[in-house]
Amino acid sequence: MITPLPPASPAPDRTDVLRKTAQALEATFLAEMLKHAGANRPPDAFGGGTGEAQFGSFLVQAEAEAIVRHGGIGLAQHLFESLKARDDGPG
Repeated sequence: MITPLPPASPAPDRTDVLRKTAQALEATFLAEMLKHAGANRPPDAFGGGTGEAQFGSFLVQAEAEAIVRHGGIGLAQHLFESLKARDDGPG
């Protein structure tokens, strides 16, 4: 006997997808800005070596994502509005 598949979960709302995309773009932008500002440079007191250099980018990315979760710099909202306008089309 063939058992029916469970009902598919509903597709994510398009607006939510666009908002998350805009937030991810803002986080990536902030990570680059933090990196260039020296946020991933180890303090002189620690000599973390290769491991610190390898994993420092993960810390910077996590910090950027935390900034976005707490309101960011407003870039995500502008990106979202632009993506939404393109997605809605003219009219």
